[in-house]
Amino acid sequence: MQQTVGRGSVAAVSLRGYDRARDAWPLDPEVVHLNHGSFGAVPIEVVRRQDELRAHADRNPVGWFPQIPALVAQARQEIAPFIGARAEDMVFVPNASAAATVVYNGLRLAAGDEILVTDHGYGAITMGARRLARRFGAHVRTVSIPLLASDEEVLTRFAASTTPRTRLIVVDQITSPTARRFPVEQITAQARRSGVRVLVDGAHAPGLIDAPAQCGEPDWWFGNLHKWPCAPRGAAVLVSTAADRDDLWPLIDSWAAEEPFPARFDTQGTIDATSYLAAPLAISWIEQEYGWSAARETMTELVDHGATIIGEAIAPYLDSDPVVVSAAQVPSMRLVRMPDTLADRREAADRLRDVLFQRAGVEAAFTTFDSRPYLRLSAHLYTEESDFHQFIERAIPLVLEASGLAASPGRTRSVGHAPSSPDPSPSKERTHETPAFRSRRDGRPVDDRPGGVLG
Repeated sequence: MQQTVGRGSVAAVSLRGYDRARDAWPLDPEVVHLNHGSFGAVPIEVVRRQDELRAHADRNPVGWFPQIPALVAQARQEIAPFIGARAEDMVFVPNASAAATVVYNGLRLAAGDEILVTDHGYGAITMGARRLARRFGAHVRTVSIPLLASDEEVLTRFAASTTPRTRLIVVDQITSPTARRFPVEQITAQARRSGVRVLVDGAHAPGLIDAPAQCGEPDWWFGNLHKWPCAPRGAAVLVSTAADRDDLWPLIDSWAAEEPFPARFDTQGTIDATSYLAAPLAISWIEQEYGWSAARETMTELVDHGATIIGEAIAPYLDSDPVVVSAAQVPSMRLVRMPDTLADRREAADRLRDVLFQRAGVEAAFTTFDSRPYLRLSAHLYTEESDFHQFIERAIPLVLEASGLAASPGRTRSVGHAPSSPDPSPSKERTHETPAFRSRRDGRPVDDRPGGVLG
């Protein structure tokens, strides 16, 4: 049953087998979950299915592993229509970054060649492009795209950045740090006219875009299944119809290495393939319980409502509208501006994610773009309106503290006083009371982790 949106509120989602969608996921009820986009969340029924598969493998390993190629090939057949690809054009990989590595490993460049990336790209994917360039004496150039650029401006900037030395464009279908969609079909068509190859990073696309691999026939497309489709972590797909796709090899050489694409990817030693095999159930479960089209609509309603609520609470501490309204919005993810003094680099913003989790039991993603900090809010069917209010109560005082600001009760009712000391012990009401959280209440900085931590 789809949720109803009332005046000023959003009802909790009900699924066919559950009064509350939240009950279908094994999520800690003491934690506020507003960062589905980084690592996903696996429904109970899918967890149970993967556990059954693992138990079967553990009972008879010698009987299990010879079956893997056929089982994985069948899973490809089941997932391909959801992705918008043919099973014979698709392979499983552990995650999106692994898919990019597979592609990079198969490419050959010449000294002086160029790879184009954008300043919206996922850090780990961009790092891989730089490593590829270093191997051949090539160069990586960044196409700078304004946060609110239209599709026409995106295309114009790619066209202006393409030179006779450009060999490869790496572009996001949905950007991780800025939660917007790029016109990859038009980018691909434009690149083909210049003889440039295109790798589309569709990490966030499955589930948020219908048949996402149908995006103008880039040379390679990849996407994660553990994010919005809610498959077990360690499940992603790479799609290619390129003439040289037989130059793509798994990251592990195994007994199928001499098979053609895609069969050589179906066997990779003793890899735990249960995440691949349970992925079809995750996709079909959401379709049966709610419907994917309805899910996208509901996730959009949820995240828009949450962005509005949180935006109203943080607005008194900003000099512009808090909710970023892009011309290329996607379901389920929104950017909400934070005070400028919070952070000017992604590493600093990302550390706040750990502080909020450790001190307040809040899962949320923070990032920066053009030296401005943002909350990247993301939701799924299990998200409820109370989560947004809990974020305001638990997290905003810490955001203001980290920004060097004091909350002003006269300016917003939703935000309480930020703690006055630089590193206070939060009250029990705002602290997840488990030993793991108690051990890290001091909010010590964690090491910088370059590239793509946001997910």
